[in-house]
This record gives sequence, structure tokens and C-alpha cells, in this order.
Amino acid sequence: MEQLEVYEQRFLQVRRNIEEAAKRAGRRPEEITLLPVTKTQPIDVLEKAYRLGMRIAGENHVQEIVEKKQHFGDRVHFHMIGHLQRNKVRQVLDKVELIHSMDSLRLARDIDRIGGELGLCPRILIEVNVAGEESKYGISVEELPDMLEQLSSLAHLRVEGLMTIAPFVENPEENRPVFRTLRQLFIDNKSNPFHNIEMNVLSMGMTNDYQVAIEEGATLVRIGTALFGARQYTTA
Repeated sequence: MEQLEVYEQRFLQVRRNIEEAAKRAGRRPEEITLLPVTKTQPIDVLEKAYRLGMRIAGENHVQEIVEKKQHFGDRVHFHMIGHLQRNKVRQVLDKVELIHSMDSLRLARDIDRIGGELGLCPRILIEVNVAGEESKYGISVEELPDMLEQLSSLAHLRVEGLMTIAPFVENPEENRPVFRTLRQLFIDNKSNPFHNIEMNVLSMGMTNDYQVAIEEGATLVRIGTALFGARQYTTA
């Protein structure tokens, strides 16, 4: 079977799963955005995905975004979904449509300052470490109200919602409380008074648990392995 056919079948299956999960939750499938995660995937794979309709892609590393953006230009809009180092902000700010991983006030201030210098108003999501895993980035649930108030004073960024990375578990049902907690935070802060903060995007759910995330209110799911198979790494 040709590789393009394999990808086409995978994309169709994921979209069917999204549709079914949405229907189970009494939601419309078009409310959920599929973000293909293309980290470590080579350009030729992205070109195949583009032929199948991919117009947005999630990347973890700044260098990959720079290289892939140079190739695709405006044909594909990239999202930064990995941890963003403060010293890499300037390199990536004009190349991404949305930063999912704003995880500290210091990073937010750098994004705001550099955004102002470049004449940009970057769109960001606040990463919340709902499960409290030490190995993951993100602010705690308890820190969110203060973070929102602090971000409200920054003129050159726009908060568009929340993101979390749930624990990797064998049974995706185990992550339902994580997704439910983030959705409640999303709802509780939707009517905040801050001019630069709108709760429109709830980014949660990956290959092993995205259907549960959709049932719990995700508006965007980040899918890599289910679409592209195992990640491709290069060796020196």
C-alpha cells in the first residue's frame, strides 16, 4: 500500500473518531479542531499530509518550526506546542499562529516585550499542569487566577484559552478527571473582565486519550502517532 494511502486512512479514522466522540457528548464535530503533531516528521511526510488537507501543524522545537516554515510559507500555519525557552522567543514569534505552552510569567513578559518590538500581538494558551506531575511544565491549578490577572496588564499578547498535557496512562478513562478539571477552569474564567483574555480554545487530548478529552469539552486535540505512526528521529 502506498504511504499516502496509509496516511489517508489514518486521517479518515481519526476524523471519524472525533465525530463519534463529539456525538457521544452531544457536540458538533466542527467544534473540534484537529491539530496534526508533526514534530520529528520530515518535510516529505508533511507534504503528504498537506495533500490530505492539513493546514495547521503542531511542533515542539523552534528549529523545526523555522525550517518547516521556510519550506511551507503561508501554506501551513504552525503551532508551538512544546516547552518554549525564553531565549528562543524572538526566533519563533513571527512564525507561529498559536503558542500552547505559556507556562510562566517570565516567559509571558518576554513574549509581550518582543511582540511589541516586532509589532505583533502573539496568541497564547496558558499551560496548566492539572495532574501536578513534576516531569511536566505548566502552572498549577491554584496559580491560574493570579496568572490571569498578571497577564491582563500585558498589551502585546492575547490569551485565548488553556492547555494541558495529561499523564500517559494505559486506560484513557484515568485522564477524564484531568480533562474535566481543565474544562471547569475554562468555564469559570470565560467571563473574566480582562480585555486581552478570552477563553476560546481548550487544547487537551493526544493520541491515546483524545476521545475522552473531546467528551470532556476539548476544542482542539493534538494528534501525532495516530496520524503518522511512530516518530522519526535522525541520528548523527
